[in-house]
Amino acid sequence: MRLTIIVPVFNEEDCLQNFYKKANDYIEQVASLETSVLFVNDGSNDSSLAIIKDIVKNNNHFHYISFTKNNGLSTAIKAGIDHISTDLIGYIDADLQTTPLDFEELLKHIAEHDAVVGFRAKRKDTLNKKIQSRIANYFRRILIKDSIIDTGCPLKIIKSEVAKNLPFFKGMHRFIPALILMQNGTVKQIQVQHFERTAGLSKFNLLNRSVGPLVDVFAYNWMKKRFISYQISEES
Repeated sequence: MRLTIIVPVFNEEDCLQNFYKKANDYIEQVASLETSVLFVNDGSNDSSLAIIKDIVKNNNHFHYISFTKNNGLSTAIKAGIDHISTDLIGYIDADLQTTPLDFEELLKHIAEHDAVVGFRAKRKDTLNKKIQSRIANYFRRILIKDSIIDTGCPLKIIKSEVAKNLPFFKGMHRFIPALILMQNGTVKQIQVQHFERTAGLSKFNLLNRSVGPLVDVFAYNWMKKRFISYQISEES
């Protein structure tokens, strides 16, 4: 099996070199599978794209695609999924608040499940960010009943054939595990490490961390009620 890790990038010039070092160390020294990285530049207006091009030029484990404008995280993940041809798809953020090393913990369980996702039990975020995320996760679990502990954790591995069949629209990156469950798939949750952000700026605020996800919950429930699912018992 082979793994491609999607890394969405929007104005992360201060993080990319450090991310490259950590990801390359993981690929060359630790990874149990043949692994590559796909940067998805989401219309960055800083030097992120130039840094990505320099990384890709010097290391054939790293590749990129780049948007003409900023389209948002859901679109970046969807584009990455569309461009990947390996058996497994990984996802991590460039800010290194999670570590590529934990992919090895997720990989231990992927053979028996459609996806293995991380949850951050010991978060190193600001108090304000923790409160916003806990509120959003609490209401999401109540309203959609998916039992996912930490849907926003940016560390996931998904079987490609499953990922490519997910119904995607803006905001649905928050519901990837729920969408897999909706299609009768299986999801395993694993505790992963979490670190303080040491460079760059968070792209989240009260509006897109709390209000936005709450609106998306209703979109998900609308889809779930109308989702077509069937099993054939016999055929000629």
